[in-house]
Amino acid sequence: MNAKIEPLKIGSFEIHNRLFVGTGKYATYELMAEALAESACEVVTVAVRRERMTDPSGRNILDFLDPEKYTLLPNTAGCFSADDAVRTALLGRELLDGLGNRGAGWVKLEVLGDRKTLLPDPVGTLEALKTLKAEGLCVLCYTSDDPVMAQRLKEAGADSVMPAGAPIGSGQGILNEYNIRIILEQLKADDPDFPIIVDAGVGTASDVTKAMELGADGVLLNTGIAGASDPVRMARAMRQAMESGYWARRAGRIPRKLYATASSPLEGVIGVSQ
Repeated sequence: MNAKIEPLKIGSFEIHNRLFVGTGKYATYELMAEALAESACEVVTVAVRRERMTDPSGRNILDFLDPEKYTLLPNTAGCFSADDAVRTALLGRELLDGLGNRGAGWVKLEVLGDRKTLLPDPVGTLEALKTLKAEGLCVLCYTSDDPVMAQRLKEAGADSVMPAGAPIGSGQGILNEYNIRIILEQLKADDPDFPIIVDAGVGTASDVTKAMELGADGVLLNTGIAGASDPVRMARAMRQAMESGYWARRAGRIPRKLYATASSPLEGVIGVSQ
């Protein structure tokens, strides 16, 4: 069987590997580059706020990301207002335009409402989304797992909605499977191809598989790899988990049953007394 994973379309972008990987929290840029290569991802997210672009030695993260190999997805991580997020997004577009990277055409929008929980600010997110769409960007919106908010973002023009599995960097996996299922059902009801990507909270490979089995179109993660004891091995596990969940969803799982069902028929079995 030589079936291939179908490309994922987000606006004018087409992605073949549905695992999106971040670039923060690695011990070194060299380790980051090795883990990204092992994940086989083609989309790499980069926080474009100026203070996050260099390491303690002053080296620029972009020197370790091949713009010919990766499509960079600038994100507005660390922004706590709509205005700040918009400025950061436009800075990202300018930066990637200068590199000639096609990622200049899109942005992962984060507008956070609280420094302790890092939960998204729904009002600020909607405001920034409308401004960035007017600027002509393809916008992928980070949000909570609230189905109503997810619907509002889609209606406001989001090119993709990215509900959190759990708080950013928490490693708790998908805390509310029920809400993720509702988001998938409601947002795809009249548009089955609308892309929904589970973002944040992934701790290990089984979390990625679960997201894909639920029907998510992709998974974005960072800390789950960067914070692992062996990031390179974890990157490999995350890649395989994404593929496993993708195919399991399309294979169709068996129903859950209260009682056992024998794998082999019991009729005609020779009894001991015989």
